[in-house]
Amino acid sequence: MRIAMYYSNRDIRVEEASKPKIGPGELLVRVEASGICGSDVMEWYRINRTPLVLGHEIAGTIEEVGEGVKIYKKGDRVACAHHVPCGKCRYCLSGHETVCDTLRKTNFDPGGFCEYLRLPKINVDCGVLPLPDSVSFDEATFIEPLACVLRGQRLAGMKPGQTILVAGSGIAGLLHIHLAKVMGAGRIIATDISEYRLQAAKKFGADISINAKEYSSDKLRSLNNGMLADLVIVSTGAPSAIEQALGSVERGGKILFFAPTDKDRKVSIFFNELFWRTEVGLVSSYAASPADYKAALDLIAAKKLDVNGMITHRLNLAETGTGFKLVAEAADSIKVIIYPQE
Repeated sequence: MRIAMYYSNRDIRVEEASKPKIGPGELLVRVEASGICGSDVMEWYRINRTPLVLGHEIAGTIEEVGEGVKIYKKGDRVACAHHVPCGKCRYCLSGHETVCDTLRKTNFDPGGFCEYLRLPKINVDCGVLPLPDSVSFDEATFIEPLACVLRGQRLAGMKPGQTILVAGSGIAGLLHIHLAKVMGAGRIIATDISEYRLQAAKKFGADISINAKEYSSDKLRSLNNGMLADLVIVSTGAPSAIEQALGSVERGGKILFFAPTDKDRKVSIFFNELFWRTEVGLVSSYAASPADYKAALDLIAAKKLDVNGMITHRLNLAETGTGFKLVAEAADSIKVIIYPQE
């Protein structure tokens, strides 16, 4: 089968590999669509483990069913979770499934940017989502990123009527904006350094979009009746965005750190100014649980969000390198989808 092997953001090669062999309890999935995630182009995070096949936002059809699998059959349309929790440890039982040790060790074999992948038994047991006929493969590639966004907003306690500042209007930021709008946010303000993405932010629910180079907390107050934001969602790793977020949260509000920054980056804060007498909360969020995946699929199936409208590029497997270039440059693209069968 063909795979897109990642060596670096600028070096992705289509190579031949053996089709994975499945064992008892496992599935072989024919990958029909695979989205490129912003985390896929975090070169510092990948480079010491190369070469490898990336891709975790996948949808496809079941090609083979392992012995003992009763629920699924060949030809079923599915989306799959690459990371799944054990459901039994102290983290899982306390609602923090995404920091479970098992979740961090599980994955596809080999990855989503290939024609076929093996789904291990643990992923089959709690990481397969049958797709209703109304959900296309394109739409299904949004289940994983939307699940992560759902989890983040839930952990941050997003409430209807709140003023929300979203720093960074790439695909993660746009999903945060779109979901917050659907969930009844009061006023949504988006920032980015790309005019293209600022326009997209308005399209998907932002009431106001501001170039991050021109943003200030004073400008935020002038646009929000003298108040800062009830919830700030940091969807970019830019240090300047993190600094802006720390100065943009209202008393009693929260900051959700949704995106990682550079490796070994340190951030300084004025401790008393941010925390003393302000009751500001800092929240982080990583990945998604099985329940988050199910909730994301339900929202997409109900057509609550226009995820199709976020797709800007559809490429075949040989064009995976072009797709990575588009996502890494973060210019005139939002969602890039690879079709491994083409």
